[in-house]
Amino acid sequence: MYEKKIAEMIEQLEDEHARSRSAHEQLAVAKQTLIDHQMSIQVQVQNDIDELAMKLKEMCHLHEKTVNAYESLKTEHEKLLSEKTILNEELRTMKEKSSVEEKQRKYLEDECAKLKRLASENDSRVPSELSTPTNLLKHHQARESISGQRATIAKIFEEVGPQKVVAMLRSEDLEVQIHALKMVANLAAEDLNQGKIVEEGGIDALLMLLESSQNTTIHRVASGAIANLAMSDMNQVLIMSKGGAQLLANVASKSNDPQTLRMVAGAIANLCGNQKLHEMLIEDDGIKALLGMAQCGNSDVIAQVARGLANFAKCESRATVQGYRSGRSLLMEDGALSWLITNSIVTLSSTRRHIELAICHLAQNDDNAQDFISTGAAKELSRISLESSREDIRNLAKKTLAWNTNFQVLM
Repeated sequence: MYEKKIAEMIEQLEDEHARSRSAHEQLAVAKQTLIDHQMSIQVQVQNDIDELAMKLKEMCHLHEKTVNAYESLKTEHEKLLSEKTILNEELRTMKEKSSVEEKQRKYLEDECAKLKRLASENDSRVPSELSTPTNLLKHHQARESISGQRATIAKIFEEVGPQKVVAMLRSEDLEVQIHALKMVANLAAEDLNQGKIVEEGGIDALLMLLESSQNTTIHRVASGAIANLAMSDMNQVLIMSKGGAQLLANVASKSNDPQTLRMVAGAIANLCGNQKLHEMLIEDDGIKALLGMAQCGNSDVIAQVARGLANFAKCESRATVQGYRSGRSLLMEDGALSWLITNSIVTLSSTRRHIELAICHLAQNDDNAQDFISTGAAKELSRISLESSREDIRNLAKKTLAWNTNFQVLM
């Protein structure tokens, strides 16, 4: 009986062990399943986190780009606003300037009309040619008539005012330009008026006309006005510093009008009277232009060329004697000596006098002696000492021959 119970109990125990093992196995499977599930969740979560991190990074980068674009647009906007302000200010200034210029234009038109009317009333007395105290321009009327013309022009000048007259030189109306130019040219012949003309920018206006205008009358009268202004050292320096010699040379190269060439040659001749400007005259082709103009054959032009070379030679000789300069004459480079020799025998006495004086002054420089001997200028100097119609020039030539030992053989 006990044995049966023991056997039953053992069987029950084995069943319990079997159920326990099965439960343990199921628990292990459940645990493994749980671990696998947790791992899967962790991997998924990590993947989600990585994906979110990537998206966040992309959004941060996009945000940064957006901020930069915003700042750039903001800066551009501020720049455009600043430019708009500046443009508005410039527009306002231009409108004001335009309004002022419009008033000035109307005022000048009124003044031009007034000048035309006054000039028309005195047309029979306004000179068509210029006159200077140094006889630069040829007189075509009696002295009394010229005095009346000058008085009329001075009256107009005083009534209109120098500033307005000089301003009219820049007028787009050719007739107004010419009337104003003739007035300035005639008034420039008087020392009293030169300062007023220069102060109002007259030299700049005249040179501008030489450069920009193609009109022969403008060139002729403007050159004459410059010639008149070039009678003072201060004005000569101003004219040269503003490129006056070069502009005159340009006009000469383009013109075949004897009257225009006469005015241009006269202006350069006056500039030759300032030794401090000689090197600049050479550099700006002033002397070449002077000699070139002589080829036209007009006696009045040749007279001005001769006067210019005489002025140049006299000033250069004085500076050499006084020790301010040394060396061969600047005139030798441009063939001036050959021209003087060729034209030393001319019918016009005043021209011949200038040529003879130029040769005498050039001969006073020892450094020119070789040129004088090689070109025959020394023999011409000897001839002048004997045959010149003027006693003072004959004596100057004799003195120069005696003073320079290189010419002793010619004595």
